[in-house]
Amino acid sequence: MRITQGAFSFLPDLTDDQIRAQVQYCIDNKWAVSLEVTDDPHPRNVYWEMWGHPMFDNPDAAALMMELNACRKLYGDRYIRAVAFDSSHGWESVRLSFIVNRPAEEPGYRLERQEAAGRTIRYTTKPYAADKPAGTRYG
Repeated sequence: MRITQGAFSFLPDLTDDQIRAQVQYCIDNKWAVSLEVTDDPHPRNVYWEMWGHPMFDNPDAAALMMELNACRKLYGDRYIRAVAFDSSHGWESVRLSFIVNRPAEEPGYRLERQEAAGRTIRYTTKPYAADKPAGTRYG
């Protein structure tokens, strides 16, 4: 199952040249770019671990690509995403995020049913990967 989260997630994986072009677009718009890593890509997991520091005042995409390659060496078996933060007054939020690395195998999610009072039925999604301890979920 392919995780679809962030921009471009329904497209095939971006090449490094395409990633570099998107990062340069963010830099040209004066957005701070950073990398984040996780082994739990659940849509409600908004707290991914940050790799390094956000790159404010970065002149070009080469610095982020260097950081991405270093991150891939250590966390190549996890999800890595690029995040572009717009600090301009009135916006002050993430403008763009997209996955730049995926594990070789994406096990997907199961749907769990829970019966509640009356005829109420609640559903929740649980990732198959979460059955393993953190740090050993992929690879």
